[in-house]
Amino acid sequence: MSNIFSLELSKNKTGLIVGAFSGSMHLLWSLVVGFGVAQSFLDWIYKLHFLSNPFHVAEFQLGTAALLVFISFSAGYVMGWFFALLWNALIRPESSARVLRRAA
Repeated sequence: MSNIFSLELSKNKTGLIVGAFSGSMHLLWSLVVGFGVAQSFLDWIYKLHFLSNPFHVAEFQLGTAALLVFISFSAGYVMGWFFALLWNALIRPESSARVLRRAA
């Protein structure tokens, strides 16, 4: 059985995956704000946790939403890239080759 923890990660692909996830979550939030249901959603979430909501959702602006999605994608890409860099530095490359040979 192969050990997935010894496989090398692609820095670019990992960055793209984390960036896409982060960007899509912020795109979803922008849509919630744009449709005007964000304040109700936050109020409900806080109420579920027995808290009062101290936040007020601002008016939707397309430029701000686009900037939010771009910055969150970029930050996610950088975090994913560095995660893969650290992951690859901490695993032993010879064990990766051995696992790949067994899998073939």
